[in-house]
Amino acid sequence: RFAVSVGYWKDPYIQYFVRQAKERKAPEINRGKLEREWGHLTCYYARVHGVSYLIKAFLKKTECNCQIVNLGAGMDTLFWRLKDENLLPRKYFEVDFPMIVARKIHNIKSKPPLSKPIMESHSGDSLLIDSHSLDSSRYSIVGADLRFSSDLEEKLKKHSLDVHLPTLLVAECVLVYMTPQQSANLLKWAASTFPVAMVINYEQVKPKGHF
Repeated sequence: RFAVSVGYWKDPYIQYFVRQAKERKAPEINRGKLEREWGHLTCYYARVHGVSYLIKAFLKKTECNCQIVNLGAGMDTLFWRLKDENLLPRKYFEVDFPMIVARKIHNIKSKPPLSKPIMESHSGDSLLIDSHSLDSSRYSIVGADLRFSSDLEEKLKKHSLDVHLPTLLVAECVLVYMTPQQSANLLKWAASTFPVAMVINYEQVKPKGHF
């Protein structure tokens, strides 16, 4: 939110999920000198634009005849931004812990600038929504634990996951919070489930020593 407020990139939807930057900044921005603050913002800028570039390349390559599965999506606003650019895939999925999902769904239900685009892109039967999931024809939010791939797959399929569609899996700062075996199992599940797929992964790494 702070990076958007100072013009690093445009995101008209982040304001509906994150409080004003002046009320709360990330700890790494509150620490250190001004030079370090702008260094962190530059890293955020590179991350956002790098991931966005790859996502749009996949969408253009498949002519949007694909699906995106955003793992550990949190308060991400990509669905709304892609809709604004007429780049929505056939289905966009988000997955996170049920507690995070419940908070996001509450914000969507209570803020028309978030709920209206979902309704505009929806077709078919009534939109399904409860405290831990949301399912429309183009956008779904699923409450699940990524450490348990069988449960994850079951819930995604209930929300019309099509394993035969070209699939883009996005994981930003997610696998680092899992054990090596758990993250390996998640990637093995993805590799064995989708015949045509691409993974975009962004994680903190420590090539030397400690953080």
